[in-house]
Amino acid sequence: MPKPKMLLPLVAWACAALSLAAGAVRAAPRAGDITRIATLQVPGRPLKTFDIGFVNADGVYALSDRSNAGLDFFDAATGRFLGRATGFKGYGGTGGFDTAGPNGVVAVGRNQFWAGDGDSTVKVVDVHTRKVIASISTGGRKRTDEISYDPRDHLVIAVNNADDPPFVTFISTRTRKIVGRLRLEHATEGAEQSLWNPATGLVYLSIPSLDGVKARGAVAVIDPHTFRLVKLMPVPRCMPAGLALGPHDDLLLGCSDDGVAAGFPARSFVMNAKTGRILARLPRVGGSDEVWSDRKAGRYYLAAVDNTGGPVLGVIDSRTNRWIGNLATGPHAHSVAADAATGKVFVPIAAGSAPDCARGCIAVFGPHGK
Repeated sequence: MPKPKMLLPLVAWACAALSLAAGAVRAAPRAGDITRIATLQVPGRPLKTFDIGFVNADGVYALSDRSNAGLDFFDAATGRFLGRATGFKGYGGTGGFDTAGPNGVVAVGRNQFWAGDGDSTVKVVDVHTRKVIASISTGGRKRTDEISYDPRDHLVIAVNNADDPPFVTFISTRTRKIVGRLRLEHATEGAEQSLWNPATGLVYLSIPSLDGVKARGAVAVIDPHTFRLVKLMPVPRCMPAGLALGPHDDLLLGCSDDGVAAGFPARSFVMNAKTGRILARLPRVGGSDEVWSDRKAGRYYLAAVDNTGGPVLGVIDSRTNRWIGNLATGPHAHSVAADAATGKVFVPIAAGSAPDCARGCIAVFGPHGK
């Protein structure tokens, strides 16, 4: 996920922050009924670099905290810090982001989070003890990044996006053994967020570009039984990163900061998961990394770190595919996760922003009054 060029110019963010502060005197900015409701502090070293967040079915929010070389756990309902699972590589040395970790993270059942690390491993963390209980090598030379879960086939799908070519590893959650691999020969700019779709039984994966052509991205469709590529659904002038499943078997595609850097518009797409047809083009929010679908609330959330005018949390109605609004976030805010039980949305922000986030923090958004 995030690369060194994701460093957002602080001038643009500062302008957005000043505008937010001025507006706060009158009323808190809202996107529909969503507004910023809290700020969570992260213990330890200042939160300068982080990656993906995920909320499990029991309302535990896990954040890949590279600054503190571990997974941070918070109670999503109360915001209480529950502890940290250490033993990950963190960030530093000559490898930069390509060998940093933790990276992607996903809940496997109620008792485990699985996370990609910078040494080409997937680490299994026990939620209750907050200990790494297994480490599985994917056999690459660089980091294991994005990760998703197929509960029907008992598989974790892990992507080594920085290897050349990038590849996908299928790991049995029952045996913790590798059962399949898929090399992405034509994915010349890595591979990003993945998901498993229960309606089709297939795995979907964002591919920013094909064969070195930045204007030619795709969503890869993969069979988790044969570990083979079924097809590539084209995504033009987007370089998709974030991917989320909506309520109508649709896919939200977050056109990435890389796409913005390549000169493409900051925007988002909604795609039919079966046909690949683009159903909606959303020009009001883009430059996104991680995106999230809260199907209970009927909302998509986008960590639009390179949105025009500064980083925002984008909010889209996933039932109608209509943009609702954007809420200012802060430097390097490329990660988002939501808790369906409370409607709260978690967006980490890097150190060096507003006074209440000087050491880095997690901005919490949610329904007004929650």
